[in-house]
Parts: sequence; structure tokens; C-alpha cells
Amino acid sequence: MANTYDYMPEVEGEELAYLQMIIGSLPEEKASKFFSVYRARRRKPQETLLFAILGLFCIAGIQRFALNQIGMGLLYFFTGGLCYVGTILDIINYQKLSFEYNRQIADDIKITMGI
Repeated sequence: MANTYDYMPEVEGEELAYLQMIIGSLPEEKASKFFSVYRARRRKPQETLLFAILGLFCIAGIQRFALNQIGMGLLYFFTGGLCYVGTILDIINYQKLSFEYNRQIADDIKITMGI
């Protein structure tokens, strides 16, 4: 049985619980493969925060583009981060945004691997 901490000691909170649920009782080989792909595609919450701060001062919507939310990124870009309110909310909710993106990535990998 694989342990999430063995592969990714930096994850915490909801993401940790979700990953532990996914790998459950996977053999070490499959868990190792899952985490190697997941780690490469995962977005760290600190990166999302940095992009949101850059979006506040430079290019509005960059955080949404980084999270593969192209439609919202374009909306933020053309409306100045929805008049800064949306960008400020993204700065406040950066961990939730990252977790939602990472959860989608984990689900995609799970489907691809047939877990």
C-alpha cells in the first residue's frame, strides 16, 4: 500500500486526502507511476498566488491561463480582472483554485492509467 507522504511530502490538506483516496491500495509500482506524472503536471498553490499577484499589477487573467481556464483568462484580460475584484478574490482563494486544478489533473491521470 502506497503512502502519499512517501512520494509528495509537500502536499497538505484537501489535496493530501484526495490523493490518498485515489491511490488507496494501489501497488507501489502504479502509485509511483501516478505520482511521477502528477508531480510533473501539478500546479503549486504558491505559483497560483504569484500569478494572481502578477495579474493584479501586470497582465490580468494570467492566473486563469496558468490553471488552463482559457475562457476565464480571456474574460479577466479584457475586463481588467473584472475591475480588479475577480483578481483580488483569486488572491484570497488561490489554494482552492490550485486544488480544483490539481484534482482535475489527478482525475485525468487516473482515467488514463485505468485506476
